[in-house]
Amino acid sequence: MGANDTIITLKGSVEIVTEFFFTAINSILYQRGIYQPETFRRESKYGLTVLTTTDHGLLSYLGNVMSQMGSWLTDGDVQRLVLVVTGVDSGETLERWQFNVLVEDGDAKVSIIAGIDENVSQNLVRSNLSGDGTKKKMGSKTVKEVHDEIQAIIRQITASVTFLPLLNEPCSFDLLIYTNKTAVVPKKWDDSDPRYIMNSQEVKLRSFTTTFHKVESMVTYKEVDEWEL
Repeated sequence: MGANDTIITLKGSVEIVTEFFFTAINSILYQRGIYQPETFRRESKYGLTVLTTTDHGLLSYLGNVMSQMGSWLTDGDVQRLVLVVTGVDSGETLERWQFNVLVEDGDAKVSIIAGIDENVSQNLVRSNLSGDGTKKKMGSKTVKEVHDEIQAIIRQITASVTFLPLLNEPCSFDLLIYTNKTAVVPKKWDDSDPRYIMNSQEVKLRSFTTTFHKVESMVTYKEVDEWEL
């Protein structure tokens, strides 16, 4: 069956959400100039041309994070993924790209954990997806319908350069994941503070739903002082 008539299972929903996170993170890192543009390659996804890193260290880091994310999503433990952009010189949090994950019974208390530094990402623990993931929900959507919704979000990320302030210093990024308190956390992950931005502006982006998971997107950024204009 093709994407037009494929009904999404829990396992399929986890795969869709993790693939979206991987693609969205790559798009943000490219659009915001966190990594050099020549380290990305073009590929077709969601009916769009998207940019994916060719940096082996970054690929390893993201692969490990997405593997752990898949395990937590399957267990219903993920509340939120946040990509934090930090100025290397100032140490300030300049942008927070937030992706809220809504699931059934997803109102448990949460903690915040952060992936270890990408330079030692090979030490992250990989987890296999648990369960057979074959359960289906009534009123399920097709993969094609979900991909159309994701396409709109990726387009918004691409267009973000039209309203986000210029990043006037070298920047790094961190990934923060909000989980249920009961989530099993590998040793190579650390507790983190939320890295909120003072004097910030927020722009809500579109959302998508697989009927198992709903992902809401937004970006918060540091408001530019008048003297910086």
